[in-house]
Amino acid sequence: METNGKNILVAPLNWGLGHATRCVPIIRELQKNKFNVIIASDGAALSMMQKEFPELLSLSLPSYDIEYAQNGNDFKWKLIKNSPKLLAAIIAENKKIRHWVTKYELTGIISDNRFGVYSKQIPSVFITHQLKVLSGDTTWISSKIHQFFIKKFTACWVPDFQEKPNLTGKMGHLKSTDLVLDYIGPLSRLEKKERVKQYSLMVILSGPEPQRTLLETILIKEVQRFNGTVIFIKGVLEPEQKMTQDKHVTYYNFMTTLELEEAFNASELVLCRSGYTTIMDLSKLNKKAFFIPTPGQFEQEYLAKKMKRLGFAPFVKQNDFRIENLLEVALYKGLPQLQMEADWVRLFELFEGK
Repeated sequence: METNGKNILVAPLNWGLGHATRCVPIIRELQKNKFNVIIASDGAALSMMQKEFPELLSLSLPSYDIEYAQNGNDFKWKLIKNSPKLLAAIIAENKKIRHWVTKYELTGIISDNRFGVYSKQIPSVFITHQLKVLSGDTTWISSKIHQFFIKKFTACWVPDFQEKPNLTGKMGHLKSTDLVLDYIGPLSRLEKKERVKQYSLMVILSGPEPQRTLLETILIKEVQRFNGTVIFIKGVLEPEQKMTQDKHVTYYNFMTTLELEEAFNASELVLCRSGYTTIMDLSKLNKKAFFIPTPGQFEQEYLAKKMKRLGFAPFVKQNDFRIENLLEVALYKGLPQLQMEADWVRLFELFEGK
C-alpha cells in the first residue's frame, strides 16, 4: 500500500476490548489517508488488533494490569490500592514512547486512554469519552487526575456529539474547561446491513476478569430457558476460534469484526454490558438491547441508567438478572441511529504539520 511516509502510532488501553475495537475505524481512516500505522498495546487488546491488522507492525507496551474485585463494591478501592503499580506502568510506557519516536520515526501518536503514550516532540492525541471520571464520592479527584494527564497531549478527541442529543451525558461534557477538545462523533467498526434475522437473542460478553466469567456463568444458565435461537459470544480471545452448539444456543469464544457485524445485524435483540463502545455500536446499528452493567463500575452504571431514562433500553444488576427480564425490552425504543461523520481530513491535519 502506498503511504505518505508519515508513521502514526495507535495505542489503545487494554481494559476489556472496547478501547481497541473503537480504534479500528480510526486505523482504517488513517490507512485511507495514506498514513503508515503502527499499533501498540498489551494483552487481549493487542491480540485483537493483531488479528484485525496482521499486516501492521505491532509493539508491546507495559500492562496497566487493571483488576476487578470479586465484589463490585470493592472495585474503586482496589484501583486506589493498585495506583502505585499503575503509575509505574505509565512511566515505563512513556520511556518506551520516547525511544520509539526516534526508532520508528513517528510523526504522530493516537492514545486511547493510555496516559503515558505521548511525546512533547510530535503531535499526540488522547481519545476518551470520560472528561469526568465517575467514582462516587471521589469523582472530583478522579476527574482532576484524568484531566491532568489529558493536558499533556496536543489534543483530546471525544467520540460523541458536543450538543444534545448525545450518548455520554455529563461524562463527556464539562461546563467549562481549558482542554483542547474535538467532538468527533461516535466511533464504531460496524455497519448496519439488512439481514434475515437468524437469532432471537445475541449475547456478547466483554471486560476484565473476574466479572466477565461471573456473568458468563449466570447467562449460560439463564439462556437455557430462553424461547428462541441464541448466539453467545464469550469475548475470550484465543489462538483459534471455537464454536459449539448446545440445543438452541450457539457458542463462540470470539468473533472477528466481519463476523460480529453479521451476527449483530442478524439478531433481534442484544444482551450485553453497558460499556460505551458497545453503546456506540448499538447506536450505529439501531439495535434493541438489554444491559447488565459491570458491578462497581460507575461509568457503566451511569450509562445504563441514562439509556433507561431516555427510553432506549432497560437494565438490571448482574446478580438480579433472570431471562424473564428480557420481556421489558418491548417497552423501549432501542438505541437511536445518531448520524455524524468525523472530518478525518481535518483531524489528520494535526499530523501533517498544517
